Amino acid sequence: MATIKLTIFKAKVLKDGRHKIRIAVCHKKETCYIVTRFIIDNLSQFKDGQVTKRPDASIINSKLRNMMNDMQNKLDEIKHQSLYSCKQIKDILVSDLKIKDKQNITYQKACSLFIDELNSEGRESYAVLIERSCRYFTEFTRGEIPMSDITPNIIDGFSRYLKTKKNIGNTTIGMMMSQIKAVINRNINSGSVRYEIHPFAYKKIPKSPIKEVDIALESLNMIRNSNPKGKKYIVARDVFMLSFYLGGMNLIDLMNTRFTSDKVDYVRIKTKLKTETEQHCLLPITDPAKEIIDKWINNKTKKLDFGYKFSYHNFSRYICRSISELAKEVGIKEKVVFYSARKSFAQYAFDLGIPDNVIDYCLAHSDKSRGIVRYYAKTRFKQAEIAIKRVIDYINNPSKYKEYIEMKADIMLMKT
Repeated sequence: MATIKLTIFKAKVLKDGRHKIRIAVCHKKETCYIVTRFIIDNLSQFKDGQVTKRPDASIINSKLRNMMNDMQNKLDEIKHQSLYSCKQIKDILVSDLKIKDKQNITYQKACSLFIDELNSEGRESYAVLIERSCRYFTEFTRGEIPMSDITPNIIDGFSRYLKTKKNIGNTTIGMMMSQIKAVINRNINSGSVRYEIHPFAYKKIPKSPIKEVDIALESLNMIRNSNPKGKKYIVARDVFMLSFYLGGMNLIDLMNTRFTSDKVDYVRIKTKLKTETEQHCLLPITDPAKEIIDKWINNKTKKLDFGYKFSYHNFSRYICRSISELAKEVGIKEKVVFYSARKSFAQYAFDLGIPDNVIDYCLAHSDKSRGIVRYYAKTRFKQAEIAIKRVIDYINNPSKYKEYIEMKADIMLMKT
């Protein structure tokens, strides 16, 4: 029968002369050790399995006693101990400790781990949003809070705090709530935390309003045909139009894509973690897109290279600001952001009568929650190629499609 006890391994003294308290696992005349986080200054502070001669001795002993009780219970649960070696018994006990540590994770630590993962995947913009919502939540809770202590009342109180104390609008509050919920769900799925009642069980997060940032065809052509002098405006124009020519591809996907042929095959970063399998989007590189790519491609990496040393987050802000400034400079009255390229592509494609599923494919939308038919009736590359070429032909020759678009609008009006 295996036994456990608290001990000091004299041969493993630390460089500064201190000693870590260890748990000795004895089984089949062998001994293995589990290191705890508790350290004594010298051997005189440990006697008969107890910490002594320290002002915090009673606190440490209480924590060690709780740890030993938990470990003994786990040891008692191991049936047929004779079948295991001493090391195997130790590994079982250690794995249980790791699970318990994982289940005591704080919300702030969970956010930090999530942020590191997002940054490693190039999703820096979303990482910044998670960091911001974590900062506000920590301010509200006045310090770190275990994930398991988050309740519906805390979530409701945080929502009121943002509204009344921070004067934050409903849209931003909804975004922060969605980010907090994402962190919580992520840790529920990984087994780090369990709830009898989900913290968001009674909290309905309002959906963000649809961004009305698509622009008129005339405005898009004003940007396309502009001839700015400053490099930042030239880069902004080219990247904006390249996004449009590639079905509204997001900036982060443009910057991560290697352009090696007359097609582009990519997995949209925003949705790659939302599906079990990677959903590739294969699109044609049309002549106007190729002209821009050839202008800025790095022949070694086969990626776009504009000669900047910005982080992605700063480059994104730089491009968004520059395209807005360019739009004003050429006389566009509408609001123009980088996302306008994506929204405008989708709107023009819809106006031209292109089927929704083909538009979805060009936009690299996730198939999640789109019905089982999506798994059988797949949109093929040829349909996407026809759609993109038709949209480009439309911006080149708008009069060619005028009667059709007007007729389509009349038919839709009669149906309402």
